[in-house]
Amino acid sequence: MDNNKIKAALEAILFTMGEAVEAERLAAAVDIGIDELHFFMRGLMDEYNADDRGIQIIQLENSYQMGTKASTYESLIKIAHVPKKHVLSDVLLETLSIIAYKQPVTKLAIENIRGVKSDHAVNKLIEYNLVCEIGRLDAPGKPIVFGTTEDFLRNFGINSLEDLPIVNQEKIEDFKEEAVKEAEIELNI
Repeated sequence: MDNNKIKAALEAILFTMGEAVEAERLAAAVDIGIDELHFFMRGLMDEYNADDRGIQIIQLENSYQMGTKASTYESLIKIAHVPKKHVLSDVLLETLSIIAYKQPVTKLAIENIRGVKSDHAVNKLIEYNLVCEIGRLDAPGKPIVFGTTEDFLRNFGINSLEDLPIVNQEKIEDFKEEAVKEAEIELNI
C-alpha cells in the first residue's frame, strides 16, 4: 500500500470508529510496523493541527482518536443539541485527584485519605466516565480497584498519566497545615 493509501485508511478507521483505537490495532489494520504507524500518525496530526481544519487527531496513551477541535464548538452547538456539561464539585475533584494519583485504588483507601464516605463521589465519577473499575484487589472480600479513563485524559487535556502535575512536597505540608487550621475552626478549638 502506498503512503497516501495508508494515510487514507488510517483516517477512515479513526473517523468510523469514533473512539480511541490502540496503535497496535491501527498498525495491524494497514499492515505496517508500530514505528511506521507513529510516523504516519504524527504526520496526520500535524496536517489536522492547521488553523483551517475543524477536526484533529489526538494521542491518548498508546491510542489515537479523531475528533472536533474546541475552536469549532460555537458552530457545532448551533446545529446540535448542547451536550450536558458535568459539574465537578470540590468533593468530586478531590476524589478524582486521589484516584488519578493513587490508582489503582480501592474505595476504602479513598475514604481513608478523605476521612469521609466516598460512595456518592465515586459513583458520580463513574457516571461521568472519568473513573472506572479496573479490577479487584487480591485481598479478603476482593475489593474493587478504581482508575481513570481515556475520557479523564481527554477532558483534562493530558496525553498520559505521566503528564499529571507533580505535587511539591512543600505544598503538601502547607495543605496539611491549612486542613488542621480549618478543622480547629470548625471544632471551635
